[in-house]
Amino acid sequence: MSITSKFIAAAVSASALSAFAAGALEKTECIAPAKPGGGFDLTCKLVQSALQEGKFIADPMRVTYMPGGIGAVAYNTVIAQKPDAANAIVAFSGGSLLNLAQGKFGRYTENDVRWLAAIGTDYGAVVVAENSPFKSLKDVMAAMKADPTKVVLGAGGTVGSQDWMKAALTARAGGVNPKTMRYVAFEGGGEALTALQGGHIHVFTGDAAEAGQQIKAGAKVRILAVMNDKRLTGDMASIPTAAEQGYDVDWPIVRGFYVGPKVSDADYKVWADTFAKLMATPAYDKLRNERGLFPMAMTGAPLDAYVKKQVAGYRKLAEEFGLNVVAAK
Repeated sequence: MSITSKFIAAAVSASALSAFAAGALEKTECIAPAKPGGGFDLTCKLVQSALQEGKFIADPMRVTYMPGGIGAVAYNTVIAQKPDAANAIVAFSGGSLLNLAQGKFGRYTENDVRWLAAIGTDYGAVVVAENSPFKSLKDVMAAMKADPTKVVLGAGGTVGSQDWMKAALTARAGGVNPKTMRYVAFEGGGEALTALQGGHIHVFTGDAAEAGQQIKAGAKVRILAVMNDKRLTGDMASIPTAAEQGYDVDWPIVRGFYVGPKVSDADYKVWADTFAKLMATPAYDKLRNERGLFPMAMTGAPLDAYVKKQVAGYRKLAEEFGLNVVAAK
């Protein structure tokens, strides 16, 4: 190997997108656009296990971390520096799409990457402490209508985040001006749940699976409503939807992957076909359920259409709530 070749090899191996010249399923890498732990890490780890256990890849998938801007740093890095990294997939969530709609990913929009696969979903939820006087979502809304300053809502994320958006949508659906609601922002859902149990906030607008996992772990909280058009399955089957209680709030939290804009059609198809086969197996269902995600399997063009529709909807919502919006190129 020449000195130049050795230099290139060293530079490539040091990159977060190390083996971009390899085939799609060779020396695979999953980029979690955050620090270890949390939803992006969970998304990568789920697929890492599923691909390996299902023997879809020969070598274990490497998970790397690229925190910054809830996905913004990874998005910009992949597009600008490694747009043809065929063997690197990057995790995204519904929160990523909301940020894209608000221009929080810089100059790039939803049209600048190739949306690959949705591997599962969670749903928004309205959660209260176990000893809360609120027994239903109607109770919460009645109290907010009587005096919105006496009901303190909280979640992981500032104004404009998806958890804030869930609170604002719920308030609006109940005839309460979101500008009048009391909302406390926390670093994450874990902190918000702790505050809920301590009585520092009265209502947590979080994620159903997250709350469900915390309840199994001993958290003294109750889920009053899930934000889906129909009831969830399994342990959540007894929890009514917001719509059932008279409030039309639907908030899916998709989790999935994208690849760089210059990944070839052939490599993109290899990934899409692999995900389609993977998600059709009972083994994958088991792994997904263990991580608290609900079924949502979508690849290729259907996912691309779904993402574009979601971002367009988020732009409309952001405008309605007076938030910053950036149009697609």
